[in-house]
Amino acid sequence: MIARKTFFSATAKLAAAFGLCGLLLTATARPAEAKFAAMVVDAETGEVLHAVNVDNRNYPASLTKMMTLYLLFDQIDAGRVKLTDRIPVSSHAAAQSPSKLGLRPGQTIEVEEAILGLCTKSANDVAVAMGEFLGGSEPAFAEMMTRKAHELGMRNTTFHNASGLPNLAQFSTARDMVTLARALQHNHPREYHYFSTRTFTYNGEPIHNHNHLMDWYEGTDGIKTGYIAASGFNLVASVKRGDRRLIGVIFGGTSGPSRDRQMAKLLDAAFARTPGSAGVEMAELPEQATTAANDDDEEDTPAAKPKHAVRKAVAASNDDDEEDAPTRKVMKAKPVAHKAPVEAGDAEDDNWGIQVGAYTQQTKAHQAASSALHKLGNLASDGEVAVSKSKQGHHIMYRARIIGLAEEDARASCKRLSKAHESCSVLRAGVNVASR
Repeated sequence: MIARKTFFSATAKLAAAFGLCGLLLTATARPAEAKFAAMVVDAETGEVLHAVNVDNRNYPASLTKMMTLYLLFDQIDAGRVKLTDRIPVSSHAAAQSPSKLGLRPGQTIEVEEAILGLCTKSANDVAVAMGEFLGGSEPAFAEMMTRKAHELGMRNTTFHNASGLPNLAQFSTARDMVTLARALQHNHPREYHYFSTRTFTYNGEPIHNHNHLMDWYEGTDGIKTGYIAASGFNLVASVKRGDRRLIGVIFGGTSGPSRDRQMAKLLDAAFARTPGSAGVEMAELPEQATTAANDDDEEDTPAAKPKHAVRKAVAASNDDDEEDAPTRKVMKAKPVAHKAPVEAGDAEDDNWGIQVGAYTQQTKAHQAASSALHKLGNLASDGEVAVSKSKQGHHIMYRARIIGLAEEDARASCKRLSKAHESCSVLRAGVNVASR
């Protein structure tokens, strides 16, 4: 167990003092570098055992959801939110790109189900609903996320949404994600076990964790994967063997499996080191600020009354001012939504799809994909219709596709359609990898 600290390190003090200023300086911040980065530390002592490009700003993708959950755990520990509370779902939340649970506008989801949906499925619809629940709106929640990041000493991190879907002004670093992982274990030990969940069932369907390192690397107990096209394959992993725990971070892996193998090699080398042999330490963890559940001074803050705040969020769910902001405005100080290309959903496992034909007319391609989606039913419930335009010689072709599927669902979908003598090809990240 990490010993409790009663003081901030010099770095954390500066980050806390200038956290609010950091929000206002987004306009001058340099964009993410989107390069490979890796770091491994001893979770208890902070000893750095491996470091490459650890302060390069990169797109966190769904590693972002670690902070979304951190703020929820703050509210649970303060007694303001219960695991049995229900989170309303706005039209904005329901409209997020995959990966998603398929929530519908107007429904609710239990807090504990939402936690499991984030830890396993990395569900973007759940992340946005949670942000609206806690912050009143997703932009307001993103500001809360950034303030908390700076409070924890994550001085090179800025959040603009709750999910990690593409936004050119949202970035973090390997060092900052290590800091967040340590803070989750240190400050929220009662809730950390959710990151170890291998499978949970939602609406009768089993949902498997995207973090496949837990399936085969001894001692792995979480914590989060992430992928968008601009980031590559990211991973924060926690591994405990005996009385020693290591935390590793990789940004910019070329694929999920290769990133996992690389993480295993880094962790193997780190476990082989004698503790203290590296001689390099991170800043000490700041003590988590605690407030009483009935603290009247806190009662009027956005996070203190999530159920009240979400009423405003649902009422304003059709406010598209942020959603329609063009990407050229991403360097403004306020949070800006960035439209994701169709292949750029959080697709750790869900960057698969199928193609069911190619047509000379866009409407026919859309009809073919919609028909296939209807025929596949629950097997492709995560999928979305997409039409890809391409040129072949002098002709324009429109390819009918269903995207946002897990690999096993994509392959099973093609198998089912092939049995019905219908054309189908399995796709990954826009590349045809198998046909049936």
